[in-house]
Amino acid sequence: MGGFFHKLGTLFRRQDAPAQDGGVSDAETERLRALYRERCSRFRLLLSANKSALEIMADMEEALRGVRPFGMTYVRGACTRVCASVFQIVRHLNALSDNRWPELETKFDEIRTGIEAVVAPHVRAGGGPLVLPIAATGVDLADQTGGKMANLGEIRRRLGITVPDGFVVTASGYQRFMEAGGLQEEIDRRIQAADATRLDEVFALSASIQQLILAAPVPGDLADAITAQVERLAGPLHSPHPGTSACAGAEVRFAVRSSAVGEDSLDASFAGQYRSELNVPPEDVLDTFKDIVASKYGVTAMTYRLARGIPDEDVPMCVGCLVMVDAVAGGVAYSRNPLDLRDNTVVINAVPGLPKAVVDGSFSPDVFVVSREVPMQVAQRQIAAKPQRFVRDPVEGVRLEDMPADMVDAPCIDDARALEIASLAAGFEVFYGEPQDIEWAVCPEGVLTILQSRPLREARHDELPQGESPVAGDECAPTGEETGAAERADAHAPLSGGYNCGESGPPVLLLGGTPVSPGAGAGLAHVVRKDMDLLSFPDGGVLVIERALPRWAPLLSRASAVVAEAGGAAGHLASVAREYGVPALFGLPRAAELLENAGIVTVDADNRRVHPGRIEELLGHAPRRNLMEGSPVHTALAEAARLVLPLHLLDPESPQFAPAHCRTLHDITRFCHEKSVEVLFGVSDHMGVAEPGAQRLGKQLRVNGTKLQYWLLDIDGGFRKPVSGPVVDLADIASAPMLALWDGMTAVPWAGPPATDARGFLSVMMESAVNPDLEPTAATTLANRNFLMISRDYCNLQARFGYHFCTVEAMAADNPHENYVTFQFKGGAASSERRTLRARFVGEVLEARGFRADVKDDALFASLEGLPKERILTLVRGVGYLLIHTRQIDMVAHNERVFGPIRDRIAADMAKIAPVTG
Repeated sequence: MGGFFHKLGTLFRRQDAPAQDGGVSDAETERLRALYRERCSRFRLLLSANKSALEIMADMEEALRGVRPFGMTYVRGACTRVCASVFQIVRHLNALSDNRWPELETKFDEIRTGIEAVVAPHVRAGGGPLVLPIAATGVDLADQTGGKMANLGEIRRRLGITVPDGFVVTASGYQRFMEAGGLQEEIDRRIQAADATRLDEVFALSASIQQLILAAPVPGDLADAITAQVERLAGPLHSPHPGTSACAGAEVRFAVRSSAVGEDSLDASFAGQYRSELNVPPEDVLDTFKDIVASKYGVTAMTYRLARGIPDEDVPMCVGCLVMVDAVAGGVAYSRNPLDLRDNTVVINAVPGLPKAVVDGSFSPDVFVVSREVPMQVAQRQIAAKPQRFVRDPVEGVRLEDMPADMVDAPCIDDARALEIASLAAGFEVFYGEPQDIEWAVCPEGVLTILQSRPLREARHDELPQGESPVAGDECAPTGEETGAAERADAHAPLSGGYNCGESGPPVLLLGGTPVSPGAGAGLAHVVRKDMDLLSFPDGGVLVIERALPRWAPLLSRASAVVAEAGGAAGHLASVAREYGVPALFGLPRAAELLENAGIVTVDADNRRVHPGRIEELLGHAPRRNLMEGSPVHTALAEAARLVLPLHLLDPESPQFAPAHCRTLHDITRFCHEKSVEVLFGVSDHMGVAEPGAQRLGKQLRVNGTKLQYWLLDIDGGFRKPVSGPVVDLADIASAPMLALWDGMTAVPWAGPPATDARGFLSVMMESAVNPDLEPTAATTLANRNFLMISRDYCNLQARFGYHFCTVEAMAADNPHENYVTFQFKGGAASSERRTLRARFVGEVLEARGFRADVKDDALFASLEGLPKERILTLVRGVGYLLIHTRQIDMVAHNERVFGPIRDRIAADMAKIAPVTG
């Protein structure tokens, strides 16, 4: 390599002089020029790959720290892209340096292999039974049958409690179906091709995958196994076994339900995310099995898995097929108050007919609160108007039936049944060792049957007074027509409410209802009545719905609060709202009509009020919960990030600054960037002393007789004339974008660091002391140097100012289609939050001028293209100004008294240097 640079240096010293004996021939001159251009091109490609790698790393950092949902497709995609970019960096460096560091590829392969091991899809072992009778299941088989069916088997086998008879298509059966005909591979391909963060794409993806599943045949061996179980249960000789219930006297039909692995866990309930089909005839069970499997790819289920960080491959869709219970009453019992597990009560939600109306939020149920004190007693009744009930249809499915007039306002169960249910719920809690959410039904014969039991998740709430129950009565609570509430209270138990009736306060739009998820939230009220309304829902909006149906769950990760005209605390949507920590108030008739054009509202679920405007004193200021944290997907990204993000190679002067000590892709990126500049500009590792035979190809910039810490490399026509010495004067620069950048950097003298307060100074000092990624500007020879590659129409600046690093690249040619400006900026010495504020401020200034600005923590990536040359040069001037004048403002970004005048001054200067155009 030294020979090449020696000859190239001779070439530059000769300039255009005629060839002499012992010199370099014209042919050799052209060859060296071509080789020089090729190496400059390699360096540009290396810088481009370096930029891409750092952007991906910043995005991974933001994903780990933030609250946006992402799936394994993102994790694998990000890891693949960053590996590809770093591989390109290694390849270009070795091409630049004549393969001076061959061990880099070995180290890269070692790190890449580690990353692939972390993000590789989990392959589930097959070979188990395709179906299992409920009697043969239990919690020890939950990974084969799913938690829902495993718990039913456990309840029957260990406790002798009545459950429906039936069977479950196991994870092995599901795997057999999905692998037949390459179904799983095609689904994986479609998921990878779609953007799961865009709801419109999720709708299209969901429809295509579900159609694919419904059109697929059930493999013969699986079909035979399912049919044999159906015939066993539906045959003329079938009768309920001890511990099972079919509600004798009715023709055998089936409830076909999801029992996905991981469903109904404490960390992720999947409440209402999958499909259930009721009253299915025996001949339709095979097709209904496919319906349930297809529901794994419904919009609600896909967005839920994304929000909770659960990989698609970790959720085998086991399917339970249970003998249908012809319920005269049913519902959900919580062994503890779901809004406050400290409350020593059992909460029972009940409706006449099938319990479907409770779990899907169709109607407001009766609520019985049972004290757990011995002896148990009903402490509170909240009886709702129930004009209809779900019943089995004589042919198939279920239908709504009008209630007899004398039963509309009557309790659907009596106190004795409520105490029986409460006793059973308390016993389940002891058996499982944690609070339980239990679905139950009563047969016409009066037999209490358990349909499922799962862990109960407590709602998130920042402050709840000790001993105060969110469902406790309040003598001041308004009733009936005064509130518009759907529920009714008997004389012994007034409606719930936690507010002080005598207090004056902000105006109220709606009053009453049932708090199903605690807290308060504010945002733009958005009424959702149909699927298309989901696509226009604003981030942070208040979701307003007529019925609390599970289909609206995809919006909960973006909603600040929920208001529903009907529904109760036991519904699936209420469960997911509590899981997500979204305040929710149900049972407010005419809410959709009254809030249609209300604008911004504040929902105070605890006090059962909806206020106009944003009421800050009601809102907590805790950061939004990261639902991804601790999930399988988040964990996979975190483990992969340990091989990508940390930077250990900090000091280029250290003997440890070598390929052998690269432990992450960031280390390799840093090493390659440092060495590529060293190779191309001829700067050595040690205090600027060149290696033997090396030539400095970069020219040091001189302005008004003073040499500055800028080195320039002329790619093609960047200088006005050949420059023979090691220094180039600014007057000899011909590169239009470089001159525009320099003009912006020097247009207004920098006033120096802003006067910071004690906290700002302490922030800088603390960050400098504890953050190993921060490097003093004088730590190395290269740290003091800023590098420019230029041509007549092109400029690329790699610069370090203080504690932050930035890259500016611009093309300003006569053809607008070739023109662009990019600006990359990261770092600082203040706290992460202050650095992020600075990055956002710079991004906003650039966005006002047409840039696309992407801020990820303290990193800014801004770009713009396709404008005429003069406009590009104007914007480059503006970037040059920002480069200098936004230094160290991160120290005062929190202090409006100091930062306000700085912001105003920058705005005024930018209006002159790079004005906003219409």
